[in-house]
Amino acid sequence: MLLEKQLTEKVKDGFKEIFGGELQDNQIQFQKTRKEFEGDCTLVVFPFVKQAKKSPQQTAELVGQYLQEHMPEITAFNVVKGFLNLVIGDKVWLKQFKTLYRDEHFGFFPAKDQKVMVEYSSPNTNKPLHLGHLRNNFLGFSVANILKAYGYDVVKVNLVNDRGVHICKSMLAYQKFGQEETPKSSGIKGDHLIGKYYVRFDQEYKKEVKALVAEGKTEEEAKKQAPLMVETQEMLKNWEKGDPETVALWEKMNGWVYEGFDETYRTMGVDFDKIYKESETYLLGKDMVEEGLQKEVFYKKEDGSVWGDLVSEGLDNKLVLRADGTSVYMTQDMGTADLKYKDYGCEKSIYVVGNEQDYHFSVLFKLLKRLGRPYAEGMYHLSYGMVDLPTGKMKSREGTVVDADDLMKEMFKTAELHTKELGKIEGFSQEEAQKLYKTLGLGALKYFLLKVEPKKRMLFDPKESIEFQGHTGPFIQYTHARISAILRKAHQLGYDPREESLEKIEHLHASEKSVVRLLNDFPEKIKEAAEGYSPSVIANYAYDLAKEYNSFYAAVSIFNEENKDALRFRIAFSEAVAKTLRKTMGLLGIDLPERM
Repeated sequence: MLLEKQLTEKVKDGFKEIFGGELQDNQIQFQKTRKEFEGDCTLVVFPFVKQAKKSPQQTAELVGQYLQEHMPEITAFNVVKGFLNLVIGDKVWLKQFKTLYRDEHFGFFPAKDQKVMVEYSSPNTNKPLHLGHLRNNFLGFSVANILKAYGYDVVKVNLVNDRGVHICKSMLAYQKFGQEETPKSSGIKGDHLIGKYYVRFDQEYKKEVKALVAEGKTEEEAKKQAPLMVETQEMLKNWEKGDPETVALWEKMNGWVYEGFDETYRTMGVDFDKIYKESETYLLGKDMVEEGLQKEVFYKKEDGSVWGDLVSEGLDNKLVLRADGTSVYMTQDMGTADLKYKDYGCEKSIYVVGNEQDYHFSVLFKLLKRLGRPYAEGMYHLSYGMVDLPTGKMKSREGTVVDADDLMKEMFKTAELHTKELGKIEGFSQEEAQKLYKTLGLGALKYFLLKVEPKKRMLFDPKESIEFQGHTGPFIQYTHARISAILRKAHQLGYDPREESLEKIEHLHASEKSVVRLLNDFPEKIKEAAEGYSPSVIANYAYDLAKEYNSFYAAVSIFNEENKDALRFRIAFSEAVAKTLRKTMGLLGIDLPERM
C-alpha cells in the first residue's frame, strides 16, 4: 500500500503528541477503504483506543486531523464507527503511475535465490486427460508462473502413473480385442485409443462377473475369480519380471499415449521441465523404510509388514511396506520425494493433487519430517475440489468422462458461434478468425476454472464461460482488444504518450484514480497469490482492473479531450492497463487478442 511506512511513523508520532503514549508497529493496521466510503486506505484505531482513553470515534478524529496537518499527501479524511478513512492526494497517485508506467517489470519481484518445484498433471497412461486434469494442469502451470513472478526459481514436473493393474487392464483388452489396431490405422489419437480399451475391459469384465454370480458365486468372489482379472494380475507379474513380450506391448501402447498427451498439452498451453515415470520410481523408498525402522519411526508387525504410527498426531497407523516386501504408494512417494530433492535440491515442493488425496499427503509429509528430511518443511499439498458439469459426475472406466480434447474443441466451436453471432470478426482472414476462436475458447475455459479458489468444488458451465459480459475470460480479452484499438488510433493520429505530458498532469478524474489504485496493487496481488498458491487472486484482480477501465471508458472522453496533455496521459494510462492485463492473464496462461 502507498505510503504505509510513512503513515505508520506519522501515526506513532501523532499518538505520542496527542495522547502521550507509545505505539508498536503491530498495533497499527491499515486496510483498503471499502468501496461505499470515500478514501484510499483505512486505519483501524481499535487496537489502541484503550491507551488513548477516548472513544474510537474521538481517537480516529484526532489522529485524522494530525495526519492531514502533518502529511501533505493526505488531503482529507472521514471517520466511520472508529475506522479512519484517509484520502491520498492525486499527486501521490500520479507519481506512482509514472513509476509503474516506466517500469516494464513492475509487479514482478527480484530473484530470491530459492528453488521451488511444482508437480502437476500426473496422468495415467490408460486413458486420455479429462476435465479434472484441465483444472489440475491450469492450476499447476499458473502457480508455477506466479511463483516465478514472485522471484522463485521454479521447476515444473509431471509424475506419470504408467504402471500397475489399471495399465494392464488396457493392455489385456487390446491384446484380446485390438486386432493390431493402431492410432494411424484407426485415425484415433493414441491416448483415446488406449482409453477405448480401458472401457472395453470394464464392459467385458462386468459380463464375466455377472455370469459367475449367476453360477452361485458371491459378487466379491466373482470379481476376484473373473478370468480377465486373473489374467490382468498375471500380466502385471510378467511385467514386473521383465517378460520381453509384455514389456514390448507396454512400451508400444504407452508410446501412443505419450504422443497423444503431448498434443493435448500443446493445445492446453502447458509444459514441464522434467517428466518422472512411476515405472522408474515404484521400487524407490524401501531403503527409507529400513532407515525408518532403525530410527524407530516405523515398526514391524508379526506378519513382517511395516507401519508408521501417527495416532499421536491425530491420524492412524499407516502401512509403508507389505508383509511380502512389496511397496505401497506411500513407500513410492517417499522415495520419489528423495529422488526429486537429489535432482533439484528445491527448498519448497508443491503437489497439485485433488482433495481426495488430502489424507495421503498429510501422512506423507509427517513421515518425511519424522525421517528428518531437510525438504519436508517446505512441502505443500495444493488440494483442489473436483469439477462437475451440468450433466453430473464422470467415471473413466464407464466411458462417461468428458475428455479434455473434446471439451477444448467444443469450447473453440462455442467461441466461433458466439463471436459470429456478435459480429466481432469483421475484416478477419479465415486463419486469423480460427486463431481468435482458439484464443477465446481456451481463455474462457482457463479463466472459468482458475477464477474459483482452488479448494472449492465447482460447476463448469461452458455457455456461461464464453460470455463477453460478466466475470469471464472473454470480457477481459475484449477489454484488451478495445484498448489495443484505442492505442492504434492514437498512433495513427500522432497522439503517442510523451514524458512532458505526464509531467503536466496534476489532477485525476475519479475513474482514473480508481484504475491507478488498482494498477498499483499489482505487486501486492502477486505476493498474495504466490503465498497462498491461489491463481484466483490474479484472475479476480484482472477482472476488477478490466471492469474499472471500462467504467473509466464510459465516464471520460479520450479523443474528444481538448487538452492534448490530458489526451496523451489517457493514452499512456490505457497502455499501462493493457500491459498489466497481459501480465496478469499471462500468469494464468491466457493469451489476449489485439483485435476482436
